[in-house]
Amino acid sequence: MSDEDDLEDFEPDQDDLEREDDEKETEEWEDYRKEGDESEDWISTPLTEDMMKEGLSLLCKTGNGLAHAYVKLEIKDRDLTDILLLRSYIHLRYVDVSENHLTDLSPLNYLTHLLWLKADGNQLRSARLNELPYLQIASFAYNQITDTEGISHPRLASLDLKGNRIHMVTGLNPQKLISLHTLELRGNQLNSTLGINLPKLKNLFLAQNMLKKVEGLENLSNLTTLHLRDNQIETLSGFSKEMKSLQYLNLRGNMVANLGELAKLRDLPRLRALVLLDNPCTDENDYRQEALVQIAHLERLDKDFYEEEERAEAEEIRQRMKEEQEQETEAEPESELDQSST
Repeated sequence: MSDEDDLEDFEPDQDDLEREDDEKETEEWEDYRKEGDESEDWISTPLTEDMMKEGLSLLCKTGNGLAHAYVKLEIKDRDLTDILLLRSYIHLRYVDVSENHLTDLSPLNYLTHLLWLKADGNQLRSARLNELPYLQIASFAYNQITDTEGISHPRLASLDLKGNRIHMVTGLNPQKLISLHTLELRGNQLNSTLGINLPKLKNLFLAQNMLKKVEGLENLSNLTTLHLRDNQIETLSGFSKEMKSLQYLNLRGNMVANLGELAKLRDLPRLRALVLLDNPCTDENDYRQEALVQIAHLERLDKDFYEEEERAEAEEIRQRMKEEQEQETEAEPESELDQSST
């Protein structure tokens, strides 16, 4: 089952649906990266004028409106090792340099009108660029990037860093990344969620890392979608009532064993969909009922929506538990009184 299925009815944006695909894609790219690591140095293949002529398209007016220039460039899968020539093409707005052998994107610093960048499947060790004032979408998936430093584009809305080698998130400044709403970090080597202090963030994808818990996400008050599939999470501590917009939480394929952990999610006021498949706690007979008892406002668990009968039964259980607790509370003073009289 893919996470596109898990997201059905809760992710209206098709772009977001495509972010949580199955493990096969990651495995294929892991094989690709290993082949790249084991290969010899690539033959130097710089970008040429002939390649530019083939890859350029979309003739538009330049920024001052006094001339025309091609603003879109696609030079995928050309074995390129050098894009120095791009320094002269300052009017480019859409650039795809995916599936080459690039280790350096610094020529892109000259493209101050750039709106959209895709540099997947290269040999990049960093996504660092000068601040590009209009860049809105940037993808550096399946490279060899080890950190998140040097990303400070004020209009950047979507950043894709999946399939890299990032251990820790650092350098993502919320005062610089004021427009970032979607961050994709699936398939890295993260062992902590610290450093993701981006209050405008709406969609966060952290599947297939090495996380054991959630921490430092308290300020993500606009976060609506959080993917933590295929990590090593045992405890659900770290979720805060300040995460008041969170609607969809995917914890599939983790190590949550105790159903009591679900009580830590009841303070998420807008949580509607929870995915817990492939956790040890799902083997419990009353797993589905217990989840609704703990989180009364939950609408869907895994693939199935709750029926009215299930809601009524869960409400009865909650009421019974409340009455038992009240009785215990009333009995405690009497017990203390009896002890004092003796």
